[in-house]
Amino acid sequence: MGKLNNKVALITGGNSGIGLATAELFAGEGAKVAITGRDENTLKDAANQIGNETLAIKADVLNLASLDDAFREVESKIGKIDVLIVNAGIFKGAPLTDFSEALFDEIVDINFKGTFFTVQKALPYLNDGASIVITGSAAAEVGVENASVYSASKAAVRALARNFSADLLSRKIRVNVLSPGHVETPIHGRLGLSPEQVKGLREELASGVPIKRVGTAEEMAKGYLFLASDESSFMLGTEIVVDGGWSQL
Repeated sequence: MGKLNNKVALITGGNSGIGLATAELFAGEGAKVAITGRDENTLKDAANQIGNETLAIKADVLNLASLDDAFREVESKIGKIDVLIVNAGIFKGAPLTDFSEALFDEIVDINFKGTFFTVQKALPYLNDGASIVITGSAAAEVGVENASVYSASKAAVRALARNFSADLLSRKIRVNVLSPGHVETPIHGRLGLSPEQVKGLREELASGVPIKRVGTAEEMAKGYLFLASDESSFMLGTEIVVDGGWSQL
């Protein structure tokens, strides 16, 4: 029997990278999986890759009405939610002197505001005793050049997890955070870099990690599984940092 047997799990941003790896692992552990994302083509491909009758829904955290629609569709097609992985987010950076208001708003709206309203909108569709896992970042623990707003947005969602946990005690809903470090995901390819530049960036990132490599999406997925399952039943409002020691040593 899988660790999530017959549980309903929704992973936002489940169409690529860490979200996709997590959805695959959850399906393998017996969960009925739904994923959301902004791109119909990658959603379809991800659903086929995950298999197990995965429900793929186009939704955008910048469009709150689309979140309402997504949660209603999950409930109507596969049931109320036992596990919510709040993973949709972006990474963008710029020098402090060049940071525009538009870029500030984009990062904060998706990473912080999007997280807040994803959880709020989900509440009527969550079973009591559900597990919510929010994607944070080890970057919230250190100073990173050109990443002030991204890091601050992830520090903000870390604070949300504590406060959401207090808000939801009466329903026995646990809220925790999984904070990855440098991970090999498609997000690097969306920075406008060539393949050679992406390779160089990953090598540079790996050099700063104590164990001298970046993590994999599959390694992150194992952390989400732990926090989603009953194995973490005594964990509430806390954080697991999976970063190869980058923020600790």
